[in-house]
Amino acid sequence: MNTVLALAFAAALAGPGAADPDWARLPGNPAFKSVLAYEDTRAGVPVRAFELMRRPVSNADFLAFVRAHPQWQRGGVPAVFAESRYLQHWTGALDPGKAAAAQPVVHVSWFAAQAYCESLGTRLPSWTEWEYAAAADETREDARQDPVWRERILGWYANPSSRPLADVASQPADVHGIHDLHGLIWEWVDDAGSLLMSADNREQGGADKLQFCGAGALSAADRENYAVLMRTAMLSALQAEDVTANLGFRCARNLAGATP
Repeated sequence: MNTVLALAFAAALAGPGAADPDWARLPGNPAFKSVLAYEDTRAGVPVRAFELMRRPVSNADFLAFVRAHPQWQRGGVPAVFAESRYLQHWTGALDPGKAAAAQPVVHVSWFAAQAYCESLGTRLPSWTEWEYAAAADETREDARQDPVWRERILGWYANPSSRPLADVASQPADVHGIHDLHGLIWEWVDDAGSLLMSADNREQGGADKLQFCGAGALSAADRENYAVLMRTAMLSALQAEDVTANLGFRCARNLAGATP
């Protein structure tokens, strides 16, 4: 049984109220302090309880997806949904080649990531959900004020991008049981494009705003959090059809009746 079908089958057997070992449940926060502080969110933003994949989607996972959904195979996706470098590191449409099965899939567009999540009946996480989850370390739900935590993330940014990617879940899990939110790849999110800021707020809300994990430095409440500012600089040039060698994704899903 392929990986994607196995995950779906396991979830169906577990039932809606049972814990799924591939997913982590996050309790939410009624007033999460995002690094992005707009005038109407300075007191915090509510994050409802939700579930997030414990690890990024791997090459093996994505291979199973494109086998089941050939319209997302390399060479068959319209350019409006994925640029020419889509899955270029794979040897062929159904052959990852030297891209190891357990490595995170990269060179995928926002559209492809969203389609994968939808095939599982899930979705990409929102920016706030991703930021909330990524604030944790191995022992704390929010480690963002710890200089050691920040320096560790900045150390990852300093590593040459030409190095081979490690396997998913090769790093210790955080306090929620989630791996690799930092230290492996960048990750797409569903709605982060709406958070991009320019010097003129009248330009916000345009149809060409992007869909990735990053947000505008002009609205950053914590200017000392260089890790977030660097993420912004790295990703702010991307569009939803773009791909890069270090950008992948994971999926999220709602909890029925969840409240922060």
